[in-house]
Amino acid sequence: MADPKGFLKFPLRVLPSRRPVAERVGDWNEVYQDFAEDSLREQAGRCMDCGIPFCHTGCPLGNLIPEWNDLVRTGRWRDAFDRLHATNNFPDFTGRLCPAPCEPACVLGINQPPVTIKQIEYEIVERGFAEGWAQPIPPSVRTGKTVAVVGSGPAGLAAAQQLTRAGHVVTVFERDDRIGGLLRYGIPEFKMEKRIVDRRLEQMAGEGTEFRTGVNVGVDVTADQLRGDFDAVVLAGGATAWRDLPIPGRELDGIHQAMEYLPWANRVQAGDLSEPPITAHGKKVIIIGGGDTGADCLGTVHRQGGTCVHQFEIMPRPPETRDPSTPWPMYPLVMRTSAAHEEGGDRVFSVNTEEFLGRDGRVTGLRAHEVRRRNGAFEKVDGTEFELEADLVLLAMGFVGAERSALLSDLGVEFTARGTVARDEDFATGVPGVYVAGDMGRGQSLIVWAIAEGRAAAAGVDRYLMGETALPFPVTPTAAPIH
Repeated sequence: MADPKGFLKFPLRVLPSRRPVAERVGDWNEVYQDFAEDSLREQAGRCMDCGIPFCHTGCPLGNLIPEWNDLVRTGRWRDAFDRLHATNNFPDFTGRLCPAPCEPACVLGINQPPVTIKQIEYEIVERGFAEGWAQPIPPSVRTGKTVAVVGSGPAGLAAAQQLTRAGHVVTVFERDDRIGGLLRYGIPEFKMEKRIVDRRLEQMAGEGTEFRTGVNVGVDVTADQLRGDFDAVVLAGGATAWRDLPIPGRELDGIHQAMEYLPWANRVQAGDLSEPPITAHGKKVIIIGGGDTGADCLGTVHRQGGTCVHQFEIMPRPPETRDPSTPWPMYPLVMRTSAAHEEGGDRVFSVNTEEFLGRDGRVTGLRAHEVRRRNGAFEKVDGTEFELEADLVLLAMGFVGAERSALLSDLGVEFTARGTVARDEDFATGVPGVYVAGDMGRGQSLIVWAIAEGRAAAAGVDRYLMGETALPFPVTPTAAPIH
């Protein structure tokens, strides 16, 4: 069991330092410095081994957090690695990218800073890869059943790995040139270097999962061919229909969606080209959208050499401490500062853009005004209009559901009012043998939810194919986004 006095011995929450700003904006490497093992084990020792560990409820994967915390505290790293992977296929992804809803649910967090769960997770999996523990786990028995997974983001990869390990023959289809989905082309290199994705793909290939890139399913492979060639299908194409801003001037050159901008920077780092066709170099940039995607754009702008950058958010500035509207153990409404925000730029809250300004067909700025919320709606604050120059505007306003592709149309799946693919409690669509996982069924959400849904959908598919399943079923499907 845990040290009952650990949280008293080590009351301070300690995290690794970020590399100096001047250093890290000059490269695309991950931003955190190494963390000493002694310090990490002390942090793991702060875990209280609660009678009711609310961190479990905070984590969609149901991670066995108190167990691997104590295993780290006592130096049993291999056991911690195995317990971590019992519930999470890709802790190397979540340890970097997840906002860690487990931490604000930590019981210690009621009146002290919570346990550094995410950092402990990260250190466990990195120790495992360094020691060579992350080996392929091929199935002992093959079922002969075939499954197609359409989409290679975290939900698709999690479903594929679970189904391969259950003994099925799994093929992952990706319309882009590389596997990884948003992990590959949406997440900047400074948040997760792509070697992290590649080493997992190597493990999955060793287990028997087949990857096919450059295949636009629904066009290159028809829906009828897909259903004819495979016993089951998992749709994991994400919520790629982005939210636009249809205001005067939207047609001007120099206004781009975040997902038109971010992938090019990753392609440069992959060696595909020397200069991106959309760049912030030498430009005044405005990012519209205050979430994680906006922060990804912000960090990318810094590294490309933008001259100045503003990030707009229509919501008011969050409080510095937990808001009463989100009491423990809920994920709190609180001001968050990412590494990209620390690197520079101006964050502007409670602002709405009303018009893009331009000259000779190209954007030169925008006109905006302040807003306030009243009865759940935003209203303009009179007399607060202002104009701001911009050579590049990036729209990072989120996504509104699944892309209405030829595949979904030809399959005949149904949609919810929110634009997601409808599914039942087994993650099955109304089309026999066709399942859906991740953002395509849930709506825009977190990476940890994508992995949990991929695992859950895999269990549903396995039950459909075999009549029963031993795969875990960690979540109940919902179309509601989790922020």
